[in-house]
Amino acid sequence: MSSGNREHAPPSRTSSRTGTRDRRPGVERWWDEAVLARVRIVRAIPSTGPALASALLLVNVVLGVLPVAFVVATSVVIGQVPAAVAAGVGSQAWSALVRTFLAAAALFALQTLLTPVQHMLGELMTRRMDGLLQQRLIRASLRSTGIGPLEDSAVLDSLDEVNRWFEARAHTPGGACAGMLALVARYVRLAALTALLGAVASWAMAVALLVAVLVFRTGQRGGLRVLSRVYDTGVGAVLRRANHLRGVAMGARDAKELRVFGLTAWFTDRYVDEHTRAHDRVSRARRRVFLVPYLGYTALGLLAVCSVLALLASGSAQGAVSLTGLALALQATAAMVMCGANYPEADLQTSLGMRAWQSLDTLEERMSRAGEQAPSPEAADAVEEPVTGPAPASVELRSVRFSYPNAGGPVLDGLDLSLAPGRCTAVVGVNGAGKTTLVKLLTRLREPDAGDIVVDGLDVRRTPVELWRRQVSVVFQDFVRYEFSAADNIACGAVHLPVDREGVRDAARRAGVLDTLEALPHGIDTVLSRKHEGGAELSGGQWQRVAIARSLYALGAGARLLVLDEPTSALDVRAEAAFFDSFIELTAGVTSVLISHRFSSVRRADGIVVVEGGRVVEQGTHEELMALGNRYARMFRLQAERFDPAGRGEGRSVAR
Repeated sequence: MSSGNREHAPPSRTSSRTGTRDRRPGVERWWDEAVLARVRIVRAIPSTGPALASALLLVNVVLGVLPVAFVVATSVVIGQVPAAVAAGVGSQAWSALVRTFLAAAALFALQTLLTPVQHMLGELMTRRMDGLLQQRLIRASLRSTGIGPLEDSAVLDSLDEVNRWFEARAHTPGGACAGMLALVARYVRLAALTALLGAVASWAMAVALLVAVLVFRTGQRGGLRVLSRVYDTGVGAVLRRANHLRGVAMGARDAKELRVFGLTAWFTDRYVDEHTRAHDRVSRARRRVFLVPYLGYTALGLLAVCSVLALLASGSAQGAVSLTGLALALQATAAMVMCGANYPEADLQTSLGMRAWQSLDTLEERMSRAGEQAPSPEAADAVEEPVTGPAPASVELRSVRFSYPNAGGPVLDGLDLSLAPGRCTAVVGVNGAGKTTLVKLLTRLREPDAGDIVVDGLDVRRTPVELWRRQVSVVFQDFVRYEFSAADNIACGAVHLPVDREGVRDAARRAGVLDTLEALPHGIDTVLSRKHEGGAELSGGQWQRVAIARSLYALGAGARLLVLDEPTSALDVRAEAAFFDSFIELTAGVTSVLISHRFSSVRRADGIVVVEGGRVVEQGTHEELMALGNRYARMFRLQAERFDPAGRGEGRSVAR
């Protein structure tokens, strides 16, 4: 009988109840893992489809019976051989032997044919169930209208854990469902063999051998659960570090730096050290779980098997057991012993497969809890349509206060800011002043803890989020590079409308990237990734122009507020200056907010506000703020000195 599957158990687990390492009492933990998890698997099976579940159940029942029927048929063949040999070919005894042999061959052939059918249906069930749960995972990840939950460390831990389970595809809930039905074949076989041994030999022998087999099975299943808990003691963290090292060493993204800094050998040694540490701890746990206990299990099994064989030998010598009966008993004994081994199609899957489900439950619970922490203003009780039309938006932030969880203090503290309709307002400040947080609030990725954001006289929280966001066009500093065609990348700016290919071309032209895109192998229909056949890759600056074209396309689709968060960070200084020369004309009459560290861009805005300590501390035009000689003027001069150390260019654009 096998001492267990040598495969590593999956990553560390957290309790779906507490979100921390599992410290429940042993009995409660055993009940949850050994009983309730199995019940949940059984209840989940019908969701894969009644027809599929019924077909796989039937196939497994038949596969449980067929080996026993084969044992009976071959035993009868053995019992018929002496009479057939004595009677000769052509006799009734010989014909009976041939018929029984053909029946045994047919049973074996049917078992051989049904085994791949079992695998096929099991794989189909696995894919269906895992597909349903991955849909749940995607919905859970996207369920919040803001990004607050996805910036919560507990949510990110749960999301990372669920992803690891599904990416590994080794022990998933779908595999647990298919594995649970595969156990039907194994235990139907065991029950039938026990009945067969009891009928032809002795019920006492059959029960004794059954007890020995079930002891092995209990040790096998319980050992897998105990072994998996070693990952709760820090092995999972060690393996995650090892996997990070391997990913960096094998990835193309970091290849240049590893070689330039001579880190190749260092990474190799670190990976070997971390992986060896994890492997040693798992090996020690495996020996503790499977070595010493299995010496006892083996002694019990040997005692039971030897007793059965001794009794069979004695009965056969005394003539109490026929040749057919002896063959039946010996084959049944051997087959029952094999039933105590590891079941590769079911044991790990049913023991560990539900962990992904538990982790998904934890993720959904944490997403809900994180979402509940968001303020629910009274103004949200009345839902109204947003003001639409060609008029630029008028936006006011009134006494806005916002803090991140566990941040120790507010990022914005009583911020008052007016964005004049049809004008460009630049926001500057040192790192951590709250500029990016302001972008999140304007796009409603976060909601204020206090204060109001008023658009055209209406509290923005009275407008459904999805409708408000159609009024906003944004270029984030960390914009997304979709592995879509160039046209689709730009049209993502207004997915609620049919794609306007002329609008896409116009936006690309205004962003200064149309010629680049049309020169690609398939023009604007070229997929922007070399991972796809016929695809192409763009430079960082070209990608940024595609992101800008996306925002311009959104403006063409009716957006009335443009938010620019470091929109030209990937462009060189001259390209940035040329871009803003044309961009000011392109966005004329649009209410816009510009976040930038480059004062060559900032000075072109209609108005500039300086944020410090979560509040507006200065505001005015470039000339007015320079005349004040305070914060803005100091920051401007400090940056200008990098381009003009003598200070002669104070009045000119630092980009030129």
